[in-house]
Amino acid sequence: MQFTGYQTDDFHDELFVNQNQARDGSKLLIQKIESLTEGELLKRQQSAEKSMLYKGITFSLYGDDRLGKEQIFPFDIVPRIIEAEEWEFIEKGLKQRITALNLFMADIYGSQQIIKDKVIPEYVIHTASSFRKACIGLKPPKGIWCHISGIDLVRHSDGKIYVLEDNLRCPSGVSYVLKNREVMKMVFPQVFEASKVRPVELYPNMLLQTLQAIAPKSIHNPTIVVLTPGIYNSAYFEHSFLAQQMGVHLVAGSDLVVKDELVQMYTTQGLKRVDVIYRRIDDNFLDPHVFRKDSLLGIPGLMEVYQKGKVGLANAPGTGIADDKVIYAYVPKMIEYYLGEEAMLPNVPTYLCWQEQDQRYVLDHLKDMVVKSANEAGGYGMLVGPQSSKSEREAFAALIKTKPRSYIAQPTLSLSRVPTIVNDHLEGRHVDLRPYVLYGDDIQVLPGGLTRVALKKGSLVVNSSQGGGSKDTWVLSKKSKKS
Repeated sequence: MQFTGYQTDDFHDELFVNQNQARDGSKLLIQKIESLTEGELLKRQQSAEKSMLYKGITFSLYGDDRLGKEQIFPFDIVPRIIEAEEWEFIEKGLKQRITALNLFMADIYGSQQIIKDKVIPEYVIHTASSFRKACIGLKPPKGIWCHISGIDLVRHSDGKIYVLEDNLRCPSGVSYVLKNREVMKMVFPQVFEASKVRPVELYPNMLLQTLQAIAPKSIHNPTIVVLTPGIYNSAYFEHSFLAQQMGVHLVAGSDLVVKDELVQMYTTQGLKRVDVIYRRIDDNFLDPHVFRKDSLLGIPGLMEVYQKGKVGLANAPGTGIADDKVIYAYVPKMIEYYLGEEAMLPNVPTYLCWQEQDQRYVLDHLKDMVVKSANEAGGYGMLVGPQSSKSEREAFAALIKTKPRSYIAQPTLSLSRVPTIVNDHLEGRHVDLRPYVLYGDDIQVLPGGLTRVALKKGSLVVNSSQGGGSKDTWVLSKKSKKS
């Protein structure tokens, strides 16, 4: 299997400038693949898949007849490569965005000055299903709300990187970044070493330091737990993996109790105080005394302990407001408002269906637009206009007219591609990128992140729940060695 006949099809390709010219950072990898004997690349792909099976790298599918079905997370061994200079720019842009979003959450649950100054309409905030009135007046440790974030990026045909969406509730996928890297070191050891790829293995330690930073002030050796909804959650593998890697307890809500104004954990030696909770459950389920009364996943009384500063929560309750795709449209204005700067990483142009003029435009151009539900995730609640049927467009038009605040629309982007193994040859498949940003004592960005790939030909939907997979992301620390 070689690149002879590989076509970029006029898309921006992450490894090739055009059919016959590799990008500087990918030359070593391309040369290595070209030097393999017939069938060798396919054998290495199969070996990688077996390794993932043995390591138990899985996720669960939900919906239709696939309820709870666990399967290997699809993985392709041809990596995405990002050169050092470009990554430096992306990293700065991510830090800028997270700084502004953090200031926004402190403001919106505080004095709401951004509303008073008419930068964001009050209507948009108070109609967001993820806005938590119970969080008004909260003071998270060190003023940090978003400790762990995943920001989805895409590259358009113009070569520029755009922010597709922000994930500040419980962003998943970082365990696949770490496991993908493990496998890739086995698949391409020499070219990996020669390419000077920046490491990702330090993430569990970075995460642990971030969590330690939000422990109550009086605690010098905090007890940290990862709170999971349980084994049937689609990201349970990640919950258990990260807990194991950090050397902390993995717990369910039933393992914790509020007693003596503290969160405590049941152990074989009795109750033990918990100082920091990395929660992988949504706000709604955290505390039935404050949020959903029927929640069996959370801890009754948790919010009262949190408000008294006796336990740290990552992320802080209320951060889901920044996941709302209508709020997303205002992030460039937030950056300008709070930081006095222009956004380094621009948003994808976004039409707000609650605004009459935008709605008219969207309804007139549905065939060319991507329509998204403001609060859905995983590729659900979405219409990809160019790949939709007339009946699907009519159904979405009705939804937009009925609940305009619940929908945004964006032009269909020409997402960049990466060579991907398809049967016995290589074809370009569309990708996005989810870098992970940690905010503890300072802001850190994991080099690279999760490159998700749409494995179906022509598809722009990269989510695993919709048939997508992943690739390793190589961020080069400096110019690769000449071969």
